[in-house]
Amino acid sequence: MRAWGRLFASETGLIFRRPRNLAMLSVLALVPVLVGVALRLFGGAEETEAGPGGGPAIFAQVAGNGVFLTFAALALLVQLLLPVAVAVVAGDSVAGEAGGGTLRYLLTAPAGRARLLSVKYAGAVLFAFAAVGLVALSGLLTGLALFPTGPVTLLSGTTVPFAEGVLRLGFVVLYVTAGMAALAAVALALSTLTEAAIGAIAATVVLVIVTQVLGVVPQLSALQPYLLTSWWDGFDGVLRDPVAVADMGRGLLVFAAYTAVCGSFAWARFTSRDVTA
Repeated sequence: MRAWGRLFASETGLIFRRPRNLAMLSVLALVPVLVGVALRLFGGAEETEAGPGGGPAIFAQVAGNGVFLTFAALALLVQLLLPVAVAVVAGDSVAGEAGGGTLRYLLTAPAGRARLLSVKYAGAVLFAFAAVGLVALSGLLTGLALFPTGPVTLLSGTTVPFAEGVLRLGFVVLYVTAGMAALAAVALALSTLTEAAIGAIAATVVLVIVTQVLGVVPQLSALQPYLLTSWWDGFDGVLRDPVAVADMGRGLLVFAAYTAVCGSFAWARFTSRDVTA
């Protein structure tokens, strides 16, 4: 465990010191501020009609309570910007080392390929958690500064205390992080297939876009429960009373299945590849 911890500390240090990753975190933190300022200046959120998935309904609640700005920001960013940020980090984890010629030197140390792969994945998951948490914190602080606060009225019409609303926000952060962790496993698997990091990143982003398109085609509705992107906005179940445990549980099972399958593929590929080629 000490050896794993040292590798993990080194990996996270590299991830959070890279200017590219810091720039992505800065952009993600800025989006809730821009959304909050736009809603404050131009309004119109209260006139937004609720639609499928609760996304528009979440935006409609922002003017009444600043806590909902965090939920609205996550509902917006989870569709593309958060996945892109996670894809950049996870897609670069193995392919970037291979393309830069540093992977073979890492494997000459007695670390073990499985241990190294687990460190790479853990680093990507930590970045995903940091990105989601930063968006949540930025949205919460901006919402508290620009909009009224107090008891939170959920999408189901039930009013809960402010402290419980913030607690529910914590569960939303964990749920979204789980979805991004599943995407990190997909990107990691693709990263083991190439020495060009940009190829793994682009393939992951294209895969996200394609699955999102498939998810809105009515004729392909049978596929939607099996698509990873179909469950990313399932955190709106936390904003209902009672909490939609069954729906969110199915989403977590889908995340776990993608993580297990893609993680196993990445392990099988990485532990058998010839890194000297």
